[in-house]
Amino acid sequence: MKRWPLNLKTPGKTAPDKVTAGKIYLVKIPQKREAGSFWEDRGDRFHCGIDLYAPENTEVHSIEEGIVTETGLMTSPEILPYWNPTYYVIIKNNSGIFCKYGELAECTLQKGEQIGSGQLVGYVGMVLNCAKIDESSPPYIRKLKNKNPSMLHFELWENKPITSHKNYLGGNWFSEEKPENLIDPTEYLASIMD
Repeated sequence: MKRWPLNLKTPGKTAPDKVTAGKIYLVKIPQKREAGSFWEDRGDRFHCGIDLYAPENTEVHSIEEGIVTETGLMTSPEILPYWNPTYYVIIKNNSGIFCKYGELAECTLQKGEQIGSGQLVGYVGMVLNCAKIDESSPPYIRKLKNKNPSMLHFELWENKPITSHKNYLGGNWFSEEKPENLIDPTEYLASIMD
């Protein structure tokens, strides 16, 4: 059985589920052309996944049973100065697809672990360090200054996900030609909400 990845109230509600530090988090899947949607055109890059906005440190759970194939650093100030350190976990589901849970404050799993549906993967992180965003930052990033969005970045792949490539950085693809094994996760996530 599939499980919603964020430890928030039942997904799909139109009312706020969490209020933290004056911010309201709606449990929703961004639709085409909305901020955080799959293959969102960000000017100089395209978004490889879906951002599910949630309060920082919200628990992230595995959607399906599977095996952890990889964990690692996703963003870091050593890569880009306006990034905080965040991590990712890739799980190969028993169904054969790969889920990448990204932009985590920390992950609780290790490579090779068998996991069940609903098992703790990690905690929602905060990617952007707004104090480091300046005029040299890309326009898309400058628009996010002082908004402090915390989220789970979720990607879906047919076979082994790309984590290291000249066109891939921090969950974004710097080319109009989408990787052929990257899947739009919108319907997959929507099927959990039904």
